[in-house]
Amino acid sequence: MKTDIEIAQGIALQPIANIAAALGIPAPALIPYGHYKAKVQYTEIDEAKVAQSKLILVTAITPTKAGIGKTTVGVALAQGLQQLGKKAIVALREPSLGPCFGMKGGACGGGYAQVVPMEDINLHFTGDFHAITSANNMIAALLDNYQYQHRGTELALKQITWRRVLDVNDRSLRFIVSGLNGPGNGIPQETGFDITPASEIMAIFCLASSLDDLRRRIDNILLGYTHHNQPFTVADLGVGGAITVLLKDALNPNLVQTLEAGPAFIHGGPFANIAHGCNSIMATKMAMTYGDYVITEAGFGADLGAEKFLNIKCRQAGIYPKASVLVATSQALKLHGNVTLADIKKPNLKGLQAGLKNLERHLENLQHFGQSVVVTFNQYSFDTAEEMDYTAQWCREKGADFALNNGFAEGGRGALPLAEKVVEVIEKRPSQPIRHTYALEDSIPEKIHKVVTQIYRGKEVVFSKTAETALKKIETLGLAHLPVCIAKTQYSFSDDAAHIGVASDFTLNIENVIINRGAGFIVAVAGEIMRMPGLPKDPQALHIDVVDGKVVGLS
Repeated sequence: MKTDIEIAQGIALQPIANIAAALGIPAPALIPYGHYKAKVQYTEIDEAKVAQSKLILVTAITPTKAGIGKTTVGVALAQGLQQLGKKAIVALREPSLGPCFGMKGGACGGGYAQVVPMEDINLHFTGDFHAITSANNMIAALLDNYQYQHRGTELALKQITWRRVLDVNDRSLRFIVSGLNGPGNGIPQETGFDITPASEIMAIFCLASSLDDLRRRIDNILLGYTHHNQPFTVADLGVGGAITVLLKDALNPNLVQTLEAGPAFIHGGPFANIAHGCNSIMATKMAMTYGDYVITEAGFGADLGAEKFLNIKCRQAGIYPKASVLVATSQALKLHGNVTLADIKKPNLKGLQAGLKNLERHLENLQHFGQSVVVTFNQYSFDTAEEMDYTAQWCREKGADFALNNGFAEGGRGALPLAEKVVEVIEKRPSQPIRHTYALEDSIPEKIHKVVTQIYRGKEVVFSKTAETALKKIETLGLAHLPVCIAKTQYSFSDDAAHIGVASDFTLNIENVIINRGAGFIVAVAGEIMRMPGLPKDPQALHIDVVDGKVVGLS
């Protein structure tokens, strides 16, 4: 079979103006970036139409290191709905260069369920990530200059909490010392880099509802503390306008297409293990303005992306899914059934049966949120009929809707059973309004405890001294009403990546608590999770190249 990039490069794309016109987007609202991608002015969002659209969340069981195919399923579902004659749009996150050149090689779906132009989307696209990186680091530079100009005075800050970012996996930059080699080069200080998807600017970008809201959130960013222990913000630095200027064009959602010439909005890209893991509210609402059915995804397993989507994004945006699709693969089920990584592609019904406990945990969690769930088995060529039939029967016994998805091999046609089941569920058994895991009136430790005990099924939460100090500051600053975003490993319900399956009755260790005042949530860092990933032993960058003018090695 052809590789993903060969399939993508073999498709004759439609001019983006045609895709926009078919949706009914006015020509003056379209900002072309070449022939096949464009931005759409966010002012086109119509809240009345948003309220009428049917939102569908695609999430997953706990993934393997190779992922689980949520994007592939999301794109295939959109294509399948279109083949049913539905006006369907998929709304996704933008890929990060870090994973593209590190572990994954790309994030546009796979096989015959992709968004295109694949190379552009996986690489620099329309420059949104660069704008976010530049805005984050412009704040850092201006803050360092403020410190330099006020050195030796009470106006200088006692503590700086703002870090730089880079959209590259670079473990050597996690902790550094800057300002060396003499006073003319700044003030020596310990600092470091996070990856761009972990930047608070990324979170703000994805949660902002307008240009004015973007500016308000940027002004609210906490940068550090004065000598009198007072918070110091971007507004105090006086540069909120300049940072907003860097982001104003990027704020408009990006329009591209699927392999079957269906519309797709791709905008923003926070990770779900170290951030809130959802595409921008603006892109989702833009899709809901123009689509009767809108499919979106949330990163990694449902314990991470879906929990944050429902507790943070939906709460802030005033939206909720009419149904959720829970993706499972034979590989992931076997992995969580204690089959070795080397053997998860081999037939092993007993291992798959044992791994269904992981699926059951995620299914229960989504149902507790009030979601109507369709479990879908994302097919691979090596899957056996016995394993797929068993999973289908298991779902029926649990009272869950089930559908196979073969969109990777067959595109929209392969997703027709899933599309038909999703339409049926939305029409006959739609989700209830979200039952949130915690109330905003709960304290931050209470919110974390409820997520840990109700979603992860842990026993208790232990806070480090660093985290306890940060919790006291949150109370002092009057920010205890904010939702929580737990940063933890994506490979386990616990904070231990090796604890696969259905970890229970464990202790979750909160090492730090970070105030994202502009974004409007509190980040709790659990275990050894890193906000700047490292590269694997065999990074995908070793296989990416340009051959005869064409990019190869992306997937």
